[in-house]
Amino acid sequence: MSAGGRLEPHSRRLRTRAGAILPTGLLAGTLALSAACAGTRSMAHPTVLIETRGGSELGVSTDYGIVFLGRTAPAGDARITALFGDGPSVESTLIEPVDGGLFTAEVEIRLPSVPLSYVEPRPGDELLLMGFDARGPWRRSVRVRSDPRVLGILLDIPKRLEGAPDQVGAGLYASDDGDLSTLRLVGLVTGRLQLESEDGPREYLTAMGPQHLWRLVTHRRDLGKRRRWIYREDIL
Repeated sequence: MSAGGRLEPHSRRLRTRAGAILPTGLLAGTLALSAACAGTRSMAHPTVLIETRGGSELGVSTDYGIVFLGRTAPAGDARITALFGDGPSVESTLIEPVDGGLFTAEVEIRLPSVPLSYVEPRPGDELLLMGFDARGPWRRSVRVRSDPRVLGILLDIPKRLEGAPDQVGAGLYASDDGDLSTLRLVGLVTGRLQLESEDGPREYLTAMGPQHLWRLVTHRRDLGKRRRWIYREDIL
């Protein structure tokens, strides 16, 4: 059995500035965040929101582009919302298939990004899980678990994700002693898995890890030849 459970995408929406479509309640959270960090274009969160014709899901801005699971749409137009210190930035893009259940997208402005980790997490490792929902950005420490019946990454489920199917694609990160400036993307949350045990059923989060993320690197062979970023007044 592979660790690849499925979460249903969140689909409630709210129109905001520049015609952006955000999940209901997300705008209040991002505005509260921007009030605390006004005047800065530093990225407040590496997780991004992807809006497609099928709903919304999460992804992560990496050195090799935005990576996500394509659960709401495998192709077509999408809108990316990145959380900067002074508020959300919304950009239009096209979905590109990678391989192995991964998808990517590129926007015309440069988004701050995180590097990929190529180290497979081991049972007992403590990692950082980051996403954002109607209450705003969140992060929680999670422990990597194992089960002989499962091939893949299993994680404890933090309370923030109980009853939260809209958090598919949330980023799983490693860091140096909790230093957020050293974040490295380890994987993406793919869903949940319930296993029977002697103590009764046990539920875990499942994640797609480094052995899948390397496909993004090979897909971006044109990294050194990518088009030049556009600098606009609204992002300076």
